[in-house]
Amino acid sequence: MAKYQAIKGTYDVMPAEAAAWQHVESVVRRQARAFGFREVRTPVFEDTALFVKGTGEATDIVQKEMYTFTDKGGRSLTLRPEGTPPVIRALVEHSALKESPCVKVFYLAPMFRYERPQAGRLRQHTQFGAEIVGTDSPLADAEVIALLFTTLARLGLSGLTLRLNSVGCPACRPAYRDTLVAHFRPRLDTLCGDCRERIERNPLRILDCKADRDRVQDAPAMTDCLCPACAAHFDRVKALLKGLGVPFAIDKTLVRGLDYYTRTAFEVASQHLGAQDALGGGGRYDGLVEQLGGDPAPGVGFGAGLERFLLAMRNQGVAVPDGPRPDIYVAALGTAASDKAAELCGMLRGKGYACEQDLQGRSLKAQLREANRINARYVLVIGDDELAKGAASLKDMDTHGQREVPFAELADNIEAYCECSCQG
Repeated sequence: MAKYQAIKGTYDVMPAEAAAWQHVESVVRRQARAFGFREVRTPVFEDTALFVKGTGEATDIVQKEMYTFTDKGGRSLTLRPEGTPPVIRALVEHSALKESPCVKVFYLAPMFRYERPQAGRLRQHTQFGAEIVGTDSPLADAEVIALLFTTLARLGLSGLTLRLNSVGCPACRPAYRDTLVAHFRPRLDTLCGDCRERIERNPLRILDCKADRDRVQDAPAMTDCLCPACAAHFDRVKALLKGLGVPFAIDKTLVRGLDYYTRTAFEVASQHLGAQDALGGGGRYDGLVEQLGGDPAPGVGFGAGLERFLLAMRNQGVAVPDGPRPDIYVAALGTAASDKAAELCGMLRGKGYACEQDLQGRSLKAQLREANRINARYVLVIGDDELAKGAASLKDMDTHGQREVPFAELADNIEAYCECSCQG
């Protein structure tokens, strides 16, 4: 018989691992709320043209990594490879910027990219992203950077590095583009095949190439070519980050892998991830809303992979809280007792308790082992004697205290019985 396995580059989160995921997701949600971001959810697939136009036709994502298919209606659709274009599409479609001139949203969503799987970088990954749309203020840049940086710190991660750069704007970038071309053209023979093509289509992508990483260190810096407005914006961002206590280092080769970025570009890295050390990053995209059919509106945001968070936490040895323990396990002996246990479980769940019972007709010893395995706080034991007396035996699994609890009183007094069970 055929045995099926998860597709290469995908993964299963089993119950034993789910607690770590839930912890990270809860910290992310708390931090997003603390910064005033509200959650947005977009479809898993979109019109392919959204990413070709929004992400950039010359990017590696569009050229090499998208999962694209034709549906039964003949439409070209693509599984979401990144979060920003779908969010902007949703804000434009639902006129969100007409309701509020400045929108702050975040998302936790699966992304899909066909790339070589490696530790923390898979073909399906879960991304935490945040966007501020409607303002070009450097305050917004500093706020999204601070959200990502402080979220990582709240997860217990240390050894973080914020890499910062400015990629200018349409006014100053053409001159920088010419400077880059003049620098790299005499060096074409030393560049990889992709970069030899990029010099014609988008020379800034050369700076983002991992294969030619060592060869771009002597390239001209964009920060030396910024127009006065971009230079002033970048200076304000740096001053705000210093005021927020967020340390950073200027990285002149940081351009990120997307065509829509303007001005601020940033990336947060961890010393616990090896050579592929990025946890997440983003930047400003002042022309994207208009490019995707909306009225002109500036924006800034980031995307970060939760798999990378968890890998860095594991490598650093960050302790993750255990998942919530069941409140009560009802152990029953015999058919009549099992029926009563089902009734009591229903009542206890109605009171808000996490309650489990044996479903296999196992021995009392086996049921108590199961209660220990799932770390239940209390055990209610019901057998023929308990049915005859109309009372169950309530055991505190932490203190091993035990007392008898009448069925008739259990529904209304379970809290009091649990509180004093160790003294019974």
